Amino acid sequence: MKYDVFFSISQTPVEGYMPDEPTMLRNFFSQVQLADRLGYGTAWIAQAHLSTEIQKRNKQPVVPHFQGEIGLCTDFFQLAHKVFGCTKQIEVGSAVMSLMCNGGPIGMAERIGNFCTLHGLNPEERRRLHIGFATGRFEFMGRPYGFVPRDAVEKAAWPALKGQIFLEASDIFLRLLRGDVLSSDDTYDTVLTRKNFRSDGDWERVQQAAHQTYGLPLDTSEVPIAKRYVFEEIKTIPQDWDRSLLSLIVGSHDPAAQLRCNQWMPTKVFNLSITNDEVINKTHDRMTECFHQSGGDWKREYMPRTAMVFLHDDSENSIQENDAAAHAHATKALSAYWQALQGTLDPKKVEAAANNALVGSPETIAQQIVERYHPEDRLMLWFDFFNHDNEHVSMMMRCFQEKVAPLVAKALEAE
Repeated sequence: MKYDVFFSISQTPVEGYMPDEPTMLRNFFSQVQLADRLGYGTAWIAQAHLSTEIQKRNKQPVVPHFQGEIGLCTDFFQLAHKVFGCTKQIEVGSAVMSLMCNGGPIGMAERIGNFCTLHGLNPEERRRLHIGFATGRFEFMGRPYGFVPRDAVEKAAWPALKGQIFLEASDIFLRLLRGDVLSSDDTYDTVLTRKNFRSDGDWERVQQAAHQTYGLPLDTSEVPIAKRYVFEEIKTIPQDWDRSLLSLIVGSHDPAAQLRCNQWMPTKVFNLSITNDEVINKTHDRMTECFHQSGGDWKREYMPRTAMVFLHDDSENSIQENDAAAHAHATKALSAYWQALQGTLDPKKVEAAANNALVGSPETIAQQIVERYHPEDRLMLWFDFFNHDNEHVSMMMRCFQEKVAPLVAKALEAE
């Protein structure tokens, strides 16, 4: 079992308290340096773009009820350089970076190459930069960069089309990272068919729009979509950098995206704690077959699993009392989260989220890990979920490594 830490750096009110930006970032650096000393493997940092508060004024707000800012890391590379500079062992990862903004796949590939060039100037530096990439969870962050439907056909197809645009962007991103010279003629061609849509009605609306806009027959079986990224031959620089310093992780449940990415470079997969076991196991089976040969054999640790942690360890309490205190903390935090995202409190979602989180005393959480996870899994532990108490977050991080991890190791050895 391997343990990483996820940092949300989410500036949102918790019980009426919202730290200012400098305090949020100082808390982050305090926690990431502690994670380094405690031996966590990778610090995964949530990336966000543009103000969540201001998007609530938009005609189509994505998260209309969220207070504050979903995240303060808007330039992952600057933050990663600073983390590497103030730590000794821990690696750094983006969770996740959107390919749809800030220069798109070409700009992202250039920045990564430049980062790894500078990072690798020290010949003794072997810590990797882990790049999780996706379309991005919150669509308002991509809209100002042109990630919007361009005509009536794309508007009708948009829920399905977004994934196709991501495949095109991923082609560009990964091939530039591996050092290819390419033009848009070499990248993914989007052709929509019935299989891209959930229902006949969804597909028929696209057919009708394509008939009216493109002049295609009403019963057409294919709707070609013009490319988003059109360019002549390019190659990014610097180009002579150590690719072993880079680890790539695609943030998509779509099997087509996982397969497509691994045509070009070894690309691992993100999965959330709420993903069911059937999907997890199918993903592992698929990746065992399709993982790019230059990455070696597929390992379970290549799919990090997000897990919220609500840990309580008061030496004067019994295990049951610590469990109850942890559950009270989890229920309060998760209730605030769902209310912030949706504007209403759904007790069933709170209960489901609590059941998927790691909640309780060190003894109880160790038991939950052994019961829920494979011994070769990698857990991305989320300690700062709706929690601005730096001392409390730090206590949970320390207690996990000092008490929970040894209990898990002992239990696994006994099996």
